[in-house]
Amino acid sequence: QVQLVESGGGLVQAGGSLRLSCTASGSILSIDAMGWYRHTPGKQRELVAQITNGGSTNYADSVKGRFTISRDYVKKTVALQMNSLKPEDTAVYYCTARILPISGMTGNYWGQGTQVTVSS
Repeated sequence: QVQLVESGGGLVQAGGSLRLSCTASGSILSIDAMGWYRHTPGKQRELVAQITNGGSTNYADSVKGRFTISRDYVKKTVALQMNSLKPEDTAVYYCTARILPISGMTGNYWGQGTQVTVSS
């Protein structure tokens, strides 16, 4: 059973920082891209940042220069450092990873989500 478990959400004032972390566990053969999405009620889920197996990164325009995604290939983790947070960054953040399990086919896996609230 493959699982993604997030941590690090919370409440912060505008201008502050938070660091989200996500760890993949289970019978994993390999992990391709990893990333973070966010969802706010009434809006579509938005890709925040993504990092490929080769280390290439991609960010939403709204977070460029403020957020940094990184991964640890050995620990099977992906992190999102969020600086200069704004109230509009308030959302539930979901970790995602494209994983090939030891038995089965490659698929996209999701964490349970972690709430980030930025107060003005």
